[in-house]
Amino acid sequence: QVHLVESGGGLVQPGGSLRLSCAASGRTFGNYAMAWFRQAPGKEREFVAAISWSGTSTVYADSVKGRFTISRDNTKNTVYLQMNSLKPEDTAVYYCATRRTTQAVDVALRSRIDYWGQGTQVTVSS
Repeated sequence: QVHLVESGGGLVQPGGSLRLSCAASGRTFGNYAMAWFRQAPGKEREFVAAISWSGTSTVYADSVKGRFTISRDNTKNTVYLQMNSLKPEDTAVYYCATRRTTQAVDVALRSRIDYWGQGTQVTVSS
């Protein structure tokens, strides 16, 4: 069993930055690829970014490529999402997610996720 807790959401102006964190329980965190998804009101949950167990491989949605960076610290059982140049369309609840796999591409599909966090709200507005 893996327990995920997100933090770091909030209200930010367009063009601003936020860093989300996801703390994971379990001693096998380093063996799991991790992902971030988001869900805006009235829309389906969509993939944002994923990272392999080692942190050497990452995958991004086209909509965030070049603006968002996913990273992880296996000594702290934590994965991060650095979000820069935020836009109003980035407004959503952001979820941390994982499954028992080492590869980033394997957690890029919502249907493959085994564990979800509770989510953290990000609002981009002036």
